[in-house]
Amino acid sequence: MKKITLSLVFVTAVSIASFAQNRANNKQGTTTVTTKSATTNAQNAPKTDSVKTAKKTPKVKPKDGYAIVRELRDTATEKAFLPVIKDEDVVFTKRVWRDIDLRDTINGVLNYPKARLIDVLINHVRNEELTAYNPKDPKTLDDVDGFDFPLDTTEALRLANGVVNVTNNKTGTVTQVAGEFNPLLFLKYRIKEDWVFDGKRGVFEPRIIALAPLKLNDQTKEWQPVFWIAYEEARDVLATKRLFNSLNDSSPLSMDDFFIHRLFSSHIVKETNAGDYKVKDLITDPRQRLLESERIKKKMADMEQGLWEY
Repeated sequence: MKKITLSLVFVTAVSIASFAQNRANNKQGTTTVTTKSATTNAQNAPKTDSVKTAKKTPKVKPKDGYAIVRELRDTATEKAFLPVIKDEDVVFTKRVWRDIDLRDTINGVLNYPKARLIDVLINHVRNEELTAYNPKDPKTLDDVDGFDFPLDTTEALRLANGVVNVTNNKTGTVTQVAGEFNPLLFLKYRIKEDWVFDGKRGVFEPRIIALAPLKLNDQTKEWQPVFWIAYEEARDVLATKRLFNSLNDSSPLSMDDFFIHRLFSSHIVKETNAGDYKVKDLITDPRQRLLESERIKKKMADMEQGLWEY
């Protein structure tokens, strides 16, 4: 009986092993066929645009540091904020003229190769986007700083380029020919400004009226205006020109900010007076002129204080 039972168990085990082996072989054959079929279909299938695009995926541009690079200001609404002073609110005014020397470290930002103020003015005068005004009365040749004598583009550029004396070695005659524009010759600027007491706001503050590049006269050895530009008209242009901010790379600074926020260094060369004299006409010593400039500044500060005394 035991022999019969062992025989049945052995036969059953062999049958189960054979069934499992056959099933495994059938499964492996199906997988191989499916894989080969899929590979064949993939090779025969046409290449699509999505496959080509995937191979040419552009890389993301790396971040170039932490300085905020803002677009240059290009609209009039981006000008530095300046409250409007109505004519009926003007209680007191005092006009002064100041010279800004670009050889001063503070003012040097206006003379950097990539941000020269003279280049900005000349380019926009050439494009007829700014109007240049004659610094002299054409009839009397007196110095003027108003907006009575506008210059055409050709004349304004001629004044900026200047003239060069050419001597004929044979005859000894001297002929004047038009010079070439040299931005390095414009090392000073003159601004005409009004100090205005706004009775409505109770504020005594300056307002720049006009701006003029200065050029050294070889004959008189004096710095003279080349032409005058109305500052209110120039603000739309200056607000789009960025200056280097040595204090913060992430803080943009425009040329308009530089003037409106009084970031420049200057000295007073004239104030309104009965004889229309300049400081140099009354004082010959350069050091005493600077002291006179400081005296005028202090006098205006005292004026503001005196306006509050009843």
